[in-house]
This record gives sequence, C-alpha cells and structure tokens, in this order.
Amino acid sequence: MQKIDREELIRLAFEAREKAYTPYSHFKVGAALLAKSGKIYTGCNIENAGYTPTNCAERTALFKAVSEGERQFDAIAIVGSMEGKTNEIVTGPCGVCRQALYEFGGDDLLVIMAKSKEDYIERTLGELLPFGFGPANLAE
Repeated sequence: MQKIDREELIRLAFEAREKAYTPYSHFKVGAALLAKSGKIYTGCNIENAGYTPTNCAERTALFKAVSEGERQFDAIAIVGSMEGKTNEIVTGPCGVCRQALYEFGGDDLLVIMAKSKEDYIERTLGELLPFGFGPANLAE
C-alpha cells in the first residue's frame, strides 16, 4: 500500500461535496478515492426526483475510476453534512456503496470518514462490511 495523504483526500472530498446535486434531501456528500496507481477520483451524490436513480458520492467516484481502467484502490475519504451546516458526525458509506467498493478494494480498503481534515475516523472496509461478498466467492 502506498503512503496515503489523508489531509489531501479529505480536502478533495470536501471540494467534491460542493458539487453535490441534492435538491430533495439537502444532504451533500463528497468522496475522494485513491487508486493504487496514485490517481485520485472524486465524486458527489446526485439525487433524482424518482429517488431510486440517486447515486452516492462513493459510487460516483468508483464508477468514474473504473470507467477509466482503474481496478485497485487503497483508500477513500468521505464527508457529508446537511447543506449549509458543519459536520457534527461522520458520514459512513451506505450498504450499497460498501458492497460496490468491496468489489475493487476488498477487506483492506481504508475508509476515512471525516468531519474535518483534523477530525476523522478510519476503518478498513472489512471492518465496515464483515464477511463481504466479492469475486473470491464466485471463483471455482
């Protein structure tokens, strides 16, 4: 695993959060995903009036990265709060995002959930999604 600049990932996640499209919930989320190649992909949540087509920030970043050929990741930073508010609690990835990230990050993906650049908690994806279902489950 490469050296992870947590402050930079968190900073980029905050920048991505500003681009969120959240006219319904007003809850903005930003994510910054570090690929093993060293490139960082950002994403924000994008809501839809039909709700089901809404996409989370983590999956936006992941899908951007995978669509550009990345397949392995070391870390993701996630920030979220109500529009116009400061972060009171950390925002963790939803269950769908945990599963999507598990496909390419496995147990060892570092998940940084931040209120600020100085105030964050870290867990591995394996801690957030114990007994995750991934490619190894389908290997013959």
